[in-house]
Amino acid sequence: MAGGYTGKTLRVDLTTGKITAEDTLAKYKDYIGGAGLGYKVLWDEVPAGTKAWDPANRLIFGVGPLSGTGAPCGGRVSVISLWPASQFELPAVGHMGGHWGPELKFAGWDSIIIQGKANAPSWISIQDNKVEIRDAKKLWGQGIFQATAAICADIGNDCHVAAIGQAGENLVRLSNVMNDRSHSAGGVGSVMGSKNLKAIGVKGTGALKISMDKNAWRDLVNGYLPLMGCNNQGVVPSTPQAWAEFSGSTRWTAQKGAFWGRATPPFDVGICPADDLNKMGLRTHKGIQDHGFEMGVKYTTRIGGCFGCPIRCHTAMDNPNLEQFGVSRFQTNTCNGISHGPGWYDPAPTGEKLMLLKQIGSALADDYGWWSDYGQSGRDFVYMKKKGLFEKYLPAKEYAAIPWKLWEAQSPEFSQWLYKTITYKEGELGQAFADGPEWMEKRYPEMKEAHIKEYELQSWKFGMAKHHSTEASGQVGALINLMRNAHAQNHTHSNFQGSGLPIALKKEIGAELFGTPDAVDNNNDVKPMNAGKARFAVLSMIYQDLHDSLTLCNWTQPIWASPVKERKYRGDPEAEAKFFSAVTGINKTRGDLELDGLRILTLFRALTMRFMNEADMRNKHDLIPEWAFTYPKDKEPFTSGHAKMDRADMEKAKDMFYEQLGYDAKTGAPTRALLEKLNMKSVADELESTKLLTV
Repeated sequence: MAGGYTGKTLRVDLTTGKITAEDTLAKYKDYIGGAGLGYKVLWDEVPAGTKAWDPANRLIFGVGPLSGTGAPCGGRVSVISLWPASQFELPAVGHMGGHWGPELKFAGWDSIIIQGKANAPSWISIQDNKVEIRDAKKLWGQGIFQATAAICADIGNDCHVAAIGQAGENLVRLSNVMNDRSHSAGGVGSVMGSKNLKAIGVKGTGALKISMDKNAWRDLVNGYLPLMGCNNQGVVPSTPQAWAEFSGSTRWTAQKGAFWGRATPPFDVGICPADDLNKMGLRTHKGIQDHGFEMGVKYTTRIGGCFGCPIRCHTAMDNPNLEQFGVSRFQTNTCNGISHGPGWYDPAPTGEKLMLLKQIGSALADDYGWWSDYGQSGRDFVYMKKKGLFEKYLPAKEYAAIPWKLWEAQSPEFSQWLYKTITYKEGELGQAFADGPEWMEKRYPEMKEAHIKEYELQSWKFGMAKHHSTEASGQVGALINLMRNAHAQNHTHSNFQGSGLPIALKKEIGAELFGTPDAVDNNNDVKPMNAGKARFAVLSMIYQDLHDSLTLCNWTQPIWASPVKERKYRGDPEAEAKFFSAVTGINKTRGDLELDGLRILTLFRALTMRFMNEADMRNKHDLIPEWAFTYPKDKEPFTSGHAKMDRADMEKAKDMFYEQLGYDAKTGAPTRALLEKLNMKSVADELESTKLLTV
């Protein structure tokens, strides 16, 4: 058995109650694990025409061979299914950090495949080899916090729980799954709800084998840690410091006076030089990043994080002002609630009110299990209010009952009313926002028009939230957003772009990685497309799928740049291959692993074609919104100060991108030659049999 794998994948049929084990490597070794394993399950088992909430849909919690091994940032789990937030209910993946994924490995399981639908509310208990489908009637209707506490009381406080809240139960399309206050990025919670599955509690007492000698493994890890930066792989501090040659706009916020003000006693993280590895977890004062210096210092009590990660991204806050609203003063978050709690209000709140609304948003969103599509729901709400669309579409009685005075006062009580309304799909407003921005376009034509044309609403194709798009690496960010079926969830390119290094140095490193220094632009200074940018985009997509399959944290990787001056700030692009080989004993070069990543990405593309029943991905799926070409109105393409795209240049970008992937330029679909090269002949045969393979 290869190291890093337990060798067993768990399958639970909720309809029949049958629980079985499958050989992980026999079926899924070409797809590594995690997202790759999940895509393979969807391809093999879910026929075209299946919808997200159908019992025939699969829900896969995919954990890769590096999770739980101690490989830095190896604490992720990928959640794969047909995505209900997508207008076409296409395949997609969400991700969670925390400790649940490694705990599943310690219990002896590589991944979980869930199918069917329970006839009553249920939860799955996993205690090593003892797996049971349990009665969840008493948990149904509870928030994530209470449900998690109840399961921990049942099987032990050292267990870890992935659960949905009332939003998932009520089939809110943007509902998510949570574990350890780490969320799945919204959408898949309602798939659990549709299967009458409340939670999966896991308690493991086993361990994982690593193939490499333990001393060599220690040296590998210790050699890698100095190359890591802060959250999102910023490799220079955000403020000038004596030890640093450079400073830049990064999340390396450690500095003298950066207190955890609510710690007992208050703790000053101080200066954290790059060579002091004992202070790695102090570099990212996430309270400052999320709330600004004054509020971050005032209310932060500590910084936490996920299994195997020396870079701590979870900020724990203590805000006693929450208690007057019946909410715990203690809140922990990464980005979900705090990113949209204040976004429902116009004008934007400030100061203590802003802080309070962020924390209320965190408490409500994380307990109900609801996600705002990167704050898009809030922006849509404000837009509809400004344009009078609520008066147009809501029944008069419903509109009159909305507590607008609380909204005008920017009161947390309005947030409480609104989140409950959405979670329980109350009225037209509740239903519209429960379905989310993509489905909202079908309800309200004005919103489709706004999403396409208005930069302030920041949507991509089909109403899909953009994620590190044209503002992050220009054409590279745009190409990445073309490929996915939900929020792009890609930090590969933005981590390198946002490393904080001077542009000249990033161009030097970019030339080594992508073949030309012109692959890398300054933010808001986009230059014409070239082959290096296509390579940058291709590698960003491949490494996203590799991280989601290994499973590693794409928030903090790849390590293409580093804080190490002696290395001329270079990272190690071979790192993923080194760790995979060390853990599994299956020796792969960087090129080998990138080919695996291309296979996973291409299977995802084939799945998209199947469920859209469409061969012409270029013109029917890979769409670019109007705002990308028309904002700002007073700037021309390829002049500094903006991220405006040029239409002809973006068509050239597609040509180059497809060519480097090995896809057909006319359709943006994989060719038979590529599929057979990737050992995917059966995929090519099926696509051809359904008239989806054109070349």
